[in-house]
Amino acid sequence: MTDTPTPSYIPATPLPPLPRMLAGQKAIVTGANSGIGEAVAVALGEAGADVAVNYVAGDDAAQAVVARIEAAGSRAKAYKADVSDEAQVEAMFASVVADFGTVDICVANAGLQRDSAFTTMTLAQWQKVIDVNLTGQFLCARAAAKEFVRRGVVPEVSRAAGKIICMSSVHQVIPWAGHVNYASSKGGVDMLMQSMAQELAPQRIRVNSIAPGAIRTPINTAAWDTQEAYDKLMTLVPYGRIGEPGDIAQTAVWLASDHADYIVGTTVFIDGGMTLYPGFATNG
Repeated sequence: MTDTPTPSYIPATPLPPLPRMLAGQKAIVTGANSGIGEAVAVALGEAGADVAVNYVAGDDAAQAVVARIEAAGSRAKAYKADVSDEAQVEAMFASVVADFGTVDICVANAGLQRDSAFTTMTLAQWQKVIDVNLTGQFLCARAAAKEFVRRGVVPEVSRAAGKIICMSSVHQVIPWAGHVNYASSKGGVDMLMQSMAQELAPQRIRVNSIAPGAIRTPINTAAWDTQEAYDKLMTLVPYGRIGEPGDIAQTAVWLASDHADYIVGTTVFIDGGMTLYPGFATNG
């Protein structure tokens, strides 16, 4: 009798947590009650940071993330706010500073899709994605930068006055038909990040981006939840596996730490080689 082979789309073995290299730091992660944001928030907590868990819907899910961070030995609290609303963002950051004392790390992760063919895309579909994915990152990064400038560098906590990590996508460089609003928002994030990095670096604020490729999250379930879908997806990924939220999370921890202190204005692509354009591998 032979064993039934394990489908290739079954989740990979979880990665071990990183050392507590962020002890004493305070972080805020937007869109942190599911997917990549959840994984990043938990990993930051495991690495020693106290974490503000932002979300816009799903109270129970947000509280579950808080519980996971607390179980790892760090403080956490959930903050409900729409990142595309300036007043809500300002109020959230004021509450986080009041509760935690300051903010050292801002991971601007909140994002969404409203997919449509270009000729039928409505202005509302366009605007919603731009508002959350691009304007939301601007508002959160601006609020964080103000706090970093106010407080300055605290050497015993970090070499930098603060760290901003923008969550981008491989679609900041790869065009995506049927997703013009999303790809445009991520292209905007790339230039937003670089321009912020250039302006804020003299004040010892480090701004960088992470650009995920195909990651196993609820936003793209249809792309990986069957073997057929998974195999089709893998034609775009030379490394031959889907990314896990933990792949992003562990990189975010390192990028927020002093181990990455000389990294400024860079996008880290975490995509299994998707940006290598694998369609050209045998037809170049």
